[in-house]
Amino acid sequence: MSFDTGRPVTMAAHGMVCSPHALASQAGLDVLLAGGSAVDAAIATAAALAVIYPHMTSVGGDAFWLIHDAARNKVRYLDGGGRAASRGRIDAFHARGLQQIPFRGILPATVTTPGAVASWCEAHAAYGRLPMQRNLQDAIGYARDGFPVTARLSRWIAASVDELKQHPDSARIFLPNGQPPVAGSLLANPDLARTLIALAEGGQAAFYGGDTGRRLAAFSQSHSGFFDEQDLAVQTARWGEPLRGSYRDLTLYQTPAPTQGFTVLQMLKLLEPFELHTKEFMSADLVHLMVQAKQLAYHDRDRWLADPLFADVPMKRLLSNAYIDQRRTLMDPAQALPWDRVPSYGSLKGDTVYIGVVDKDGNAVSLIQSLYAIFGSAVVAGDTGVVLQNRGAYFSLDPESPNCLHPGKTPQHTLIASIGFRNDKLWSVMGCMGADGQPQIHLQTYVGMLDHGLDIQEAIEAPRWLSGRFSLGEARDTLNIEGRFPPATIDELARRNHVVQRWGPWNELAGHAHGITIDPVSGVRMGGSDPRSDGAAVGH
Repeated sequence: MSFDTGRPVTMAAHGMVCSPHALASQAGLDVLLAGGSAVDAAIATAAALAVIYPHMTSVGGDAFWLIHDAARNKVRYLDGGGRAASRGRIDAFHARGLQQIPFRGILPATVTTPGAVASWCEAHAAYGRLPMQRNLQDAIGYARDGFPVTARLSRWIAASVDELKQHPDSARIFLPNGQPPVAGSLLANPDLARTLIALAEGGQAAFYGGDTGRRLAAFSQSHSGFFDEQDLAVQTARWGEPLRGSYRDLTLYQTPAPTQGFTVLQMLKLLEPFELHTKEFMSADLVHLMVQAKQLAYHDRDRWLADPLFADVPMKRLLSNAYIDQRRTLMDPAQALPWDRVPSYGSLKGDTVYIGVVDKDGNAVSLIQSLYAIFGSAVVAGDTGVVLQNRGAYFSLDPESPNCLHPGKTPQHTLIASIGFRNDKLWSVMGCMGADGQPQIHLQTYVGMLDHGLDIQEAIEAPRWLSGRFSLGEARDTLNIEGRFPPATIDELARRNHVVQRWGPWNELAGHAHGITIDPVSGVRMGGSDPRSDGAAVGH
């Protein structure tokens, strides 16, 4: 079974950048052409996205990196997660009569500090070749002079009007004249331009301290928020070891706890004995098995995943062959696995941007950055122009939970990124948006390429399913599936007792995926970009 893609895979001999907005990908490519490294290009792309894709990312969000250092033949992990403020305690919420952290507003906006900028600066210090001023040049220009609003951004602003209107600075920027900007109009954020200029000139110290840090802290304190100048001053990014697993001839690196990267490795190990290459592409058998693997992996995620500096996350056991062999016995090839047997929580709803870069020297970046929800907390921090994330809402206020709120702690993260090797050679960088959907999209993309011979563009464009709920009113075991799947597949999944929700042929809620693979013989970079986004893979 096959399908036609809307666009061919992008090919280039030397360097490539992919992201969910064409202008951001071009900003990264321009940096590569100017002599920048893969890290320089990733920063340029991420900064541009923070301006022109403000519903999906911000300098007020978090980021996690995998970096392939070609000279050392090593994959490094960089944790750019924001940490809970010193006053971010469970009893502080209980004192306000709250049993869970609100999803929007000043409380989730300030219970954790922004982590992404610290990671940009740390990665740049280790691998940057160009000055930060050059890397931020395009982002500053778009913020200062304005950028064209896409139809997709216009729709998301319109869908978020009620949340944005509650915060004067958010409304001032994103609702000019009190209305969502129309597609093709120009939207500027001169406050954010000033913040980016200060960052370009003064680095991390200027953002977390200096005038920007003081303004962020003052905004938080004047609105009864949590973080203060000291919380911002101690925010740093941390190097660590990535997770590593295998599937067929692929060696796959994933981001470790507090991110959910282990679930991708666990799902692939659960599925490998089923020989998915023998299952028909887009068949009910293939989808059915992958959904069950997802259920098992997400049960482990919800039970164990947390900041490993504060909780015992038994990663070695969760990825051990003995444990996975034991868990595999729960899978039923004939019937859907009842979710009450393998409980799972969470939501598929979220926002994120993924950036992939491979430079001419074979260095690579797989970078995931997010605000959590669409427009994050919906709060712009005064005249900084910075949209603050609401990732802190992912903390639990149950003191028995490994993911419970505690000062200095990073919440459980849905953000993940991947780098793959075949025959000990760099082969792929891939990632996506989609909150709880992210590991499922990784799984489907890699299975499409490895088991069914798809190229990266075909694998990204393939019809997609996501298992889980998008809101509290839906069943936990909802199987959302795009209408481009064969009707017989969807009917058979329903017969096997899956709770099927039939989407249209293309649905942005199915996530934005992007990636680059490398031809093992020629070294040509092949890029794929999701038509569910405004993105592009561009190269030279």
